[in-house]
Amino acid sequence: MPVRQLPEQVVNRIAAGEVVERPASVVKELVENAIDAGASRIDVFTDGGGRRRIGITDDGSGMTAKDLSLAVERHATSKLDDEDLLQIRTLGFRGEALPSIGSVARLSITTRHAGEPHAWALTVEGGAKSEIMPAALAHGTRVEVGDLFYATPARLKFLKTDRTEAEAIREVVRRLAMARPDIAFTLAGEERAPVTWAAALPGAAGRLTRLGDILGAEFRSHAIEVHAEREGVVVDGYAAAPALTKANALGQYLFVNGRPVRDKLILGAVRAAYSDYLPRDRHPVLALFVMLDPREVDANVHPAKTEVRFRNAGLVRALIVHGLKEALAREGRRTAANGGESALSSFRPAFTPRPASWDWRVSPAAPVAPMPSFEGAAAPAFAERVQAAFDVGAPSADVRFESQPSGDLVDRPLGAARTQIHETYIVSQTRDGLIIVDQHAAHERIVYERLKASLAANGVQRQILLIPEIVEMDEATVERLLERSEELASFGLAIESFGPGAVAVRETPSLLGKTNAGGLLRDLSEHMAEWDEALPLERRLMHVAATMACHGSVRAGRRLRPEEMNALLREMEETPNSGQCNHGRPTYVELKLSDVEKLFGRR
Repeated sequence: MPVRQLPEQVVNRIAAGEVVERPASVVKELVENAIDAGASRIDVFTDGGGRRRIGITDDGSGMTAKDLSLAVERHATSKLDDEDLLQIRTLGFRGEALPSIGSVARLSITTRHAGEPHAWALTVEGGAKSEIMPAALAHGTRVEVGDLFYATPARLKFLKTDRTEAEAIREVVRRLAMARPDIAFTLAGEERAPVTWAAALPGAAGRLTRLGDILGAEFRSHAIEVHAEREGVVVDGYAAAPALTKANALGQYLFVNGRPVRDKLILGAVRAAYSDYLPRDRHPVLALFVMLDPREVDANVHPAKTEVRFRNAGLVRALIVHGLKEALAREGRRTAANGGESALSSFRPAFTPRPASWDWRVSPAAPVAPMPSFEGAAAPAFAERVQAAFDVGAPSADVRFESQPSGDLVDRPLGAARTQIHETYIVSQTRDGLIIVDQHAAHERIVYERLKASLAANGVQRQILLIPEIVEMDEATVERLLERSEELASFGLAIESFGPGAVAVRETPSLLGKTNAGGLLRDLSEHMAEWDEALPLERRLMHVAATMACHGSVRAGRRLRPEEMNALLREMEETPNSGQCNHGRPTYVELKLSDVEKLFGRR
């Protein structure tokens, strides 16, 4: 078959397939154009999930008649001062959005520039452009797209339901609204009730207000401000406390120079920063904004501009990890699970009171017996029977009350230890409430932070076993452990082969004290089975440290003396990130006195 030149109409439709994937793509391009035009208010209306109609109205600068005629031509743009594609300071710059939309739908544009006596209108249907006509419009631009993909019916088969497409549009507008809190957005349509996000004040407070409006009040109440700056790269934004998580990464919103992106590098940095706080199956909620010189980032690597490429990717990743870790460490004791509201929701009434008319002498559960007559020696028998009714047996918890605590301990953040219940939980008293501490989770975090600090300083101190402990496992597990023996040795765990199906443990970290080497090695081997070479060495070492900390911490079921309980509380106060163990679980729950009073109806 000979080579031939494709007709311009076919070329336009092929190009449109790169830019216009679905109705949400149309909304994204048109709203970005409105933002670049300097709009302070943008209204979005859709019908049929955007398939039947999309309407975008803004109060931006508008276009002159000459600019309008040229705007629907391919590769015509007002957003590049010259041909330098490394100086991209706007959201759009290719000049493909409007002609691509016009080639597969019915496109109508009405716009008015401040220097024009009236507005101008233009339509494009299936790539055919009409003449420019005078129109009525106060200011700005109104763009309407109807019958999307009518010129390419095959594309319609790949669209989802109207509700699904409408939700994709909503997500696009949400992301753009997060990026520009100074712009008011309205999103309406037949599939949803209208929602409006008012323009917020400039600065961090305004950004948090917009994020709270979109992500919810729960995010606003648990948001931690993030800021880091180095070599011209600035990372700002808000991250939720570790207890506010999701089952997927859809709650992570990332922006580069105001452009919403989905970048694997940034997502990986977020995972690394939260690795000490969250279980492996949970993901944080956050919104991060990366600002840097346009020459240091390539926004032209994806037709839809949803991906970017950094010149110095290592710097960006390190800055994000540093900024998040610094923010989380600063608010280490602040978690949603530590608040009184979540704890209060777990309480239930202990019993259901009887109605006032109920007669205690007549129990519906038993037949009524005649009241006996007691005289003389019969009276003590009645007293014994009544006394037995108050015998409820031994307490269900190991409750040991301590003496009145000193005032200085009560004023400490985690208070003074008063008792230990079920040999697992420490109850402490503060000046304005009480705290329940999971002793194993708390000590696990303390040991973990000690291991990290020791490794960073001069290596983990070791203790040589008088008699090496032999641990038998299958050959595949033994090989896996021996391959990582150098990494384990950096944490003071020295192992060597002891035949085809056994490992000899000769040294263990002194921080762990007496530990079950067999259980520790089996847990480590399970984690190592999930590793791959793409996982950085630092993360692998932290996995080892977390597993060792779990085995070297105070176990649930161990009885603690009062001085041991108070010592644990003081260490928690001095330990970074003590609000969660290294598996992401909370280490304590706090109840304010006002919360307790609510339980008993005093408030």
